[in-house]
Amino acid sequence: MFLSGIEVEGRHGARPGEKDAAQPFVVDLDLEINVGDDRIDATADYRASSPNASEASSPRRSFDLIESMADAIARECLTFDRVLRATVVVHKPSAASRLEDPGVAAAVTLPDH
Repeated sequence: MFLSGIEVEGRHGARPGEKDAAQPFVVDLDLEINVGDDRIDATADYRASSPNASEASSPRRSFDLIESMADAIARECLTFDRVLRATVVVHKPSAASRLEDPGVAAAVTLPDH
């Protein structure tokens, strides 16, 4: 199951001042699912995944590294029924514009075996 372009805001960053104001982040989820059969209750509920990404970037949580943010979201995704593996990509658009690069992102896959 792929969910892409989940827009969230948060106070994350390692550089001075990055946590002073909320910044935009974009989260992509790639979830490997154990599908039982062709019924809605036999798969993972993707409606719970977007709020999970938003919660991990909420003002109550703060990360220096987007890698750590991706890891926290991946760990939460693994608590969902039927999710076997989660790859989370966190994009930080404001870093890309500051660095004049096409994009800055970090990915984490769990479990890592």
